[in-house]
Amino acid sequence: MGKHRRSGLRPAKIRNVIALIPAHNEADAIADSIQGLYGQTVPPRQVIVVADNCTDTTVAIADSLGAEVFETQGNRHKKAGGLNQALARLLPYLHDDDVVLVTDADSALDPGFVACGVEHLAKGYGGVGGTFRGGPGGGFVGHLQRNEYARYSRDVKRLGGKCLVLTGTAAMFRVQVLRQISQARLEGRLPAGDGLGGIYDTSVLTEDNELTFAVLHLGYQVLSPEGCTLTTEVMLTWKALWDQRLRWKRGAVENCVQYGLTRITWRYWGRQLLSMVGVLVTAVYLATLAYALASHSFHVNEFWLWVSLVFVIERVVTVRELGWKRMLLAASMYELLFDFLLQACHAKAYLDSVFRRERAW
Repeated sequence: MGKHRRSGLRPAKIRNVIALIPAHNEADAIADSIQGLYGQTVPPRQVIVVADNCTDTTVAIADSLGAEVFETQGNRHKKAGGLNQALARLLPYLHDDDVVLVTDADSALDPGFVACGVEHLAKGYGGVGGTFRGGPGGGFVGHLQRNEYARYSRDVKRLGGKCLVLTGTAAMFRVQVLRQISQARLEGRLPAGDGLGGIYDTSVLTEDNELTFAVLHLGYQVLSPEGCTLTTEVMLTWKALWDQRLRWKRGAVENCVQYGLTRITWRYWGRQLLSMVGVLVTAVYLATLAYALASHSFHVNEFWLWVSLVFVIERVVTVRELGWKRMLLAASMYELLFDFLLQACHAKAYLDSVFRRERAW
């Protein structure tokens, strides 16, 4: 069986890689995404842009660069629905040992991504994903996201590629695994999704997180190896960032509820619990500070001083790969605003989930 897998997927020689780029009005970014695939040391056999209800020049640009274009028909389920349509058309013609790579239109893969992914899929992993850098732009809010992504990449690297989710920025799957997911949905062993055996669940906010759950519940392991790296766009405004993170957080919570407490999801439930504790600690910290200032009784509390020191050290150490200037800047704790924003986002996501408020993609 080998140490890298826990089910019947055998190690094998990968045959072909087919890349899918889901795109909705991505004229500004699609060229970089396509060129990133053409520039791979092991280029995909096919590059297919899944054009979903595009009204700009996305299709024309993709066609001019030699990519194949699949235009969705009547899709009302955004990225997940578009990919399901494309995969339903594509999978019957592929071999079990072929690989499907799905990468966002606003992401550009580094040249060794595909080669690294193929190497690890050949060992029997159920899916391989990437770690990412934030692209340019966005001013201060973009800068904060680039720091955040650097910390995430550092954490995954320190864990030897172990990751909680194969992010939607880029992920690779053996066709055999995708077929097993489709069959398991039809048989009721996994959430039904679109009810038609579609690979992606069109009923959830975070289809990449749900698909990772599906792969894991079929007994496979997932990995984001060090060689699978890419650049992805950052949110350019605070409003866009808030909307993105609210969707991510609420989607993650609802995916846990969707699958229940299992041998796979207990770790994810644990992270949700830790996030809740973090929200409460932040609320107590701010309430204590506000009360002290309002009552003119502010003084340095030794407990909160130590908490602050630990926070400063963590901020400094985790941006080490960005250079000493970023480390020095991080010591000023200027990122507190960003952390408080994320905590508020977490709190709202929990409340929205509990009270079943209307969801927005």
